[in-house]
Amino acid sequence: MANSPQYLFLASGVNNGEGFWIVGIKNCDEKILEDENLLDCHRKELIGNQSAKDILLAINLNLNNLLNELRKKNYLIEIPSMGISFDLPLEILENIFDFWLDIYKNQEAWEACIGLLKVRKRIPLTNLIESDSLKGNSKKWAIKIENLHSYVPSSLRVDKLNDPMWE
Repeated sequence: MANSPQYLFLASGVNNGEGFWIVGIKNCDEKILEDENLLDCHRKELIGNQSAKDILLAINLNLNNLLNELRKKNYLIEIPSMGISFDLPLEILENIFDFWLDIYKNQEAWEACIGLLKVRKRIPLTNLIESDSLKGNSKKWAIKIENLHSYVPSSLRVDKLNDPMWE
C-alpha cells in the first residue's frame, strides 16, 4: 500500500451552514463524496500515494502563501472551521491545483518550482524575475508561480483601527 494509487481531489462543501473548499487525498473514488460535508468534486486525479502527498503539500503551501499575503494587505478573508475559505474563487483553486499536478510530471521542473514556492513564502518573486537573476525555465516558472499568487479580492480591505492603549 506504500504507493497505492490515491485520488487527489478539490471539492466544495458545507459544514454547519458555512461553505468551504477542500483539497485532499482519498483512496477510493466513491469515498470522496461519502463525506456528508462535501457537495461537489471539482477536480479528481488518480495518482500514486507519494505523488499525491507531494502535490498536496505544494498546493497547501501555495494557498497559505496567497492567504497570508491577502491578510497582510488587510483583505477580509473568512477563516472557515474546516477547509479553505470560500472567499477564494473556484477558478483560483483550480489553477493552483492544475499547475502543481501538471508540473509534477517533470521532475526537474517540479524541484525548481518547489524551490521557487519556498522562496515565495518569504518574498515575492517579482524582483528575481525583473533582475534577470533567474535563467532559462526558472524565470518562466517564477512568472507562473507569481501569477498563482496574484489574486486580489474585489471586497474592500479592512482598515485596522489601533486599539487605545488603555484598553
